[in-house]
Parts: sequence; structure tokens; C-alpha cells
Amino acid sequence: MSGLDKPGEVYEEDMGGPEQTLDSFDEHQMKTLKKIYRKVDIRLLPALGAIYAISGIDRTNLANAQVAGMGKDLDMLKGSRYSIAVCVFFITYFICEIPSNIILRKVGAALWLSFLAFAWGICVLGAGFTHHWGEMVLIRLLLGIFEAGFIPGCAYLISCWYERYQMQTRISIFFSLSLLATAFGNILAYGLIHMDGLGGLEGWRWIYIIEGLITIVLAVYGYIFIIDFPDKIHLARRPYLTPDEVALVQARLQADRGDAEFDPITLKKTIKTLAKWQLWIYALFFLTSGVGVYAFAYFLQIIVRGMGYSVSNTFLLCAPPNIAAIFYIIAVSKLADKLHQRGAIVAFQATTAFVGLMLIEYCKNNGVRYFGTFLGIAGCAGNVPASLAYQANNIRGQSTRAIGSGLQVCFGAIGGVITANVFLQREAPKYPTGIWVAAACQILTVLLVCVLTVFHVYANRQAEKGRRVIEGLEGFRYTY
Repeated sequence: MSGLDKPGEVYEEDMGGPEQTLDSFDEHQMKTLKKIYRKVDIRLLPALGAIYAISGIDRTNLANAQVAGMGKDLDMLKGSRYSIAVCVFFITYFICEIPSNIILRKVGAALWLSFLAFAWGICVLGAGFTHHWGEMVLIRLLLGIFEAGFIPGCAYLISCWYERYQMQTRISIFFSLSLLATAFGNILAYGLIHMDGLGGLEGWRWIYIIEGLITIVLAVYGYIFIIDFPDKIHLARRPYLTPDEVALVQARLQADRGDAEFDPITLKKTIKTLAKWQLWIYALFFLTSGVGVYAFAYFLQIIVRGMGYSVSNTFLLCAPPNIAAIFYIIAVSKLADKLHQRGAIVAFQATTAFVGLMLIEYCKNNGVRYFGTFLGIAGCAGNVPASLAYQANNIRGQSTRAIGSGLQVCFGAIGGVITANVFLQREAPKYPTGIWVAAACQILTVLLVCVLTVFHVYANRQAEKGRRVIEGLEGFRYTY
């Protein structure tokens, strides 16, 4: 299907239209659905969120280890060695996104996602025993391979369970657990560096060892508790939902967007999906937010340390901005779902991030600069679930979701590469080039929202007049 959704155009592999409308479900069905979704929430979101949370710590503990003495011990203070270690992660991360989602569907959510977590946990554990900066670079490459599939896999799985206007809240809850972990990861790192000398190991090594062991334990937890896609959950030895409950969820999803049934991923579908220009815009949203997210993940400690705080106070001060962002993101996501808004939310959060970045760069008062980190993290991190929901609301077909979520998160990896190369070691701790690149990404986000909104409004009006069938389904409308 082309990106223009020509009038009357449908998928070659018919996914079917909705047999019911959303308004046709009676009160008893809605109460039952509420109970089912609560069961899914309890089982799915904590398991995915816990592993994603530790993945955020595992991915960014390089910054904590660097501040705690790794740079000196592994000779990473020379030239661009630290930036290289940051950057190489995203090379393999980018390459493995879409292939991982294809494997996920074939192998099953619990087995594949927990395997990925177990594998990267081993990598993190191994990082605690490195003795040369080249060994750390190699581990970062392996870490990218295994972490690559987790976020797009989670986004794909969540989008196959929830309705379009339930999605951003769920993704934000799942994502916010990573912010909580990042916040306490800094505090944990502060505690772990005080293990310096224990077992003859430096404190920064204990950061990797303990966090690697935690990841391995959570991988086992994930294998037990993650539930599979609605059409595959019956294959579990102990299905979490009854066939009737699954059928009701699928009927609701079919009414919401007409793609409850799985359509196999083929080369032809992959090419047609990647030809949709809108998907590349959604991917750019993930890139622009990713630049900011990774900037704060990898360089916040160094920026705060540059304000004149001690190492211990730096670790402690890096926690509150992440904790505050959790409440902000969940509140904004609930509002976005309630108002059926996506683009305006993304633009607002990009503007918030831009203001925060400018405060960090240009204010001389450290208190104001520190406040800028609150705005910057809230805006950039808030656009992660917002951009995922933005795309998920405006595409149909499970194969399209698998490919689209993989593509979108791929661009987040590109954002990480950009971050690693524009936050220059020689410009530490203020990083003017990096800050301005991150700020420019927020401006680009607002401009892209404007472009996409114009298209969505035009397409919806065309559909109302019977001149266009959006996403191959009569009655489907874009969310903007």
C-alpha cells in the first residue's frame, strides 16, 4: 500500500474490517473488558517495565562507571575513546531492530524477550572484568545486539493488546519504570562505588557486576510472567486468559482498527510498508527525542559534576529530574489518550525540552541550570511513549506494526550515534555543540508535527467525502 492511501485501496491480504463498532459493546462486555485489561496490565506491564528499566541502567551505566574511575583504569580519557564506547553500541543496535521483531513473532514473546535480557545481562556482568578500553568497546557492540530487539518488541506486543486510545498511557507506564530505574540507578551506583576494594575490585567494576546479576534475575522473572500475543496465548502451558476472554479482546481490537488477526510478514509487505513516507516521519520523531534522551543518559552526570558538585552529590542530584519526569509523562499520556491527541502533545513536549536545554546552556545560575535538566528530561523522555503511540494509532496490520516499530526504534539508535558524536570530550562539561544539536532536534520535531498534521487533516477530510480509504479500512481516521 502506498503512503498516499489511494481511494478504494485495500491490502492484498485482507485483514478484514470491524464486525462490531466500538459503540456496539454492551455494559456487561465493557465491564468484562475492563477486568481483562486489568489482568493484562498486571501481568504484562510490570514484567516488560522491569526488564526495560534495567536495560536503561545497563545501557547507560557507562557514564556512572566513567565518573567512578573507569576512564582512568581503562585509559578511556584519551581522545574520543569514551565517545567511541558510547557510539559502537548503537551500530549493532540499529542493525538488529527489525530482524529481532521478526524472530519475536516466530519464537514467542516470553522466550525471546527474556533470552535477550539474559544475554545482555551476561554482557554487563562481563564488563566488570575488563582491563582494556578495547574490551569495553567489544562488550558494548554485543550489548547493542541483544538490547536492540527489546524496545521494539515491547512496543509491538503492547500495540497488539490495547486499543488505539489506551496505548500511550500503557507505553508511558512501561517506559516510566525505566526512568525510575535510571534515577535509582544513579543512587545505586553511588552505593556500589563504595564497595571499592571489596574482593580486590574497583568500585566501578561492582556497578557492572551487581547490575548484570540483577538483569539475569529479571530475565528469569520475565520468562515466567510475560504473556504472548493474543492469538498465541493459548499455546502457553498455563494460559493466563480463557479463550472467551481472548476472543472478547480480539473483537474489541477488530472494532477499533480491524487488525486483530495476525498477517504474516513477507518481503513484499516489508517493502510496501517501508514505502510509506509517514513511517519515516514517525521514525524521525524517535530520532529527535532519542538525541535528547541519550544526551541526558550519558552526559547528565558530567554536566552536573561540571556545576561544581562532588562525585557523591552528582550521583544524588541526577535522580530527582528522572523521578519528576515519571509523574509528568504519565499525566500527559493520560491526557493525550483522553483527548485523542498525539501531534500537539509531541510538539508541546519538544518545546518543553528546548526550553530546558537553553536554560542548561545559557544560564549562569546553577540552580536554574539544574531546573533546566528537569524540563529537558521531561520533554525528551515524554516524547518516547508519545511518538510510539503516534505511529501505533495511525497504522494497521500486525506485520506493519512489527516492521514499523522496528524502524522507529532503529532511528532512536541513530539518535544515540548522533549524541555520541556531538557531545565532544573537549567541550565538557557544558557541551555547547551537543546541547544545540539536541535543541535543533526539538525544533525539527515541531516542524514535522506541523507537516504530518496538515496531511492527517487533509486525508481525514478526503475520507469524510468518500474520496479516500485510509489504511485500507472504511471508517478509519488518522489521529493528529
